[in-house]
Amino acid sequence: MAAAALNNNTAVYAAEMLPFEKSFDPDAFLTWIVRHWTLSFVYAAVYVMAIFAGRYYMAERRRFELRLPLILWSGFLAVFSIAGAVRTVPELVYNLRVYGWDYSVCNPSYFYGPTAFWAYTFVISKAYELGDTLFIVLRKQPLIFLHWYHHISVMIYVWYSYTDHTGPGRWFMVMNYTVHSFMYTYYTVRALHFRTPRWVSVFITSIQILQMIMGIVVNLSTYVVKSQGRYCQQSYENMRYSLTMYMSYFCLFAYFFYSSYIKSKPKVSPASKKTVIGKVE
Repeated sequence: MAAAALNNNTAVYAAEMLPFEKSFDPDAFLTWIVRHWTLSFVYAAVYVMAIFAGRYYMAERRRFELRLPLILWSGFLAVFSIAGAVRTVPELVYNLRVYGWDYSVCNPSYFYGPTAFWAYTFVISKAYELGDTLFIVLRKQPLIFLHWYHHISVMIYVWYSYTDHTGPGRWFMVMNYTVHSFMYTYYTVRALHFRTPRWVSVFITSIQILQMIMGIVVNLSTYVVKSQGRYCQQSYENMRYSLTMYMSYFCLFAYFFYSSYIKSKPKVSPASKKTVIGKVE
């Protein structure tokens, strides 16, 4: 079904496939998600309700430590993201080197061959990652708009985009796996109570901002290709959603970077600082 939709110029990345990659049926999953991608709206609604219900429940209760579950959760996502990056980055590099930039942003050949399984897990993982917020709520940590908005919008967008097998999804997938490799490894190290230098968190936020800039560049590139009448597997409607999403992410992450690392904060006396830390911890 889906294979017939591929452009005649498509050449699937040839690499040795692992057993579970060989057994994965991309056409079967495409059929399923075409019928059920709107479930992402249901998951998003339940997620938002769970956030408000959870914060209400925890308002008068002591925070949960949840150290071991957090280590396991973040550790699993770190390993998963690293594996995803290891299996998808070479495909992107190969297509850039052999076929060029336009092919990499417009041709959906990554839905077949070794990367097909990882495109599928990328989509499914966005629903799984909603669980990140559970730890924030139960541990009574600050929950910023960027966190839950990012989770919801990414999940809905990737579920919707899989139904069209969009070409630029190759870049979005690879960038997400790569950035999450660093991010969830950092979360795991922090959950293990290891101290990390300030530059590590600055670096992670910086590559997140770079990811958003690249997302904007990729979307603008697909627009140029399509406006020239050349083949590019992305609809103008999808492009508008994606560009709006990446621009909003850029603004929010840039503001977060400014607030966290640049904006001067009022000095706190040692005595009051001790009290504040005691309340947070």
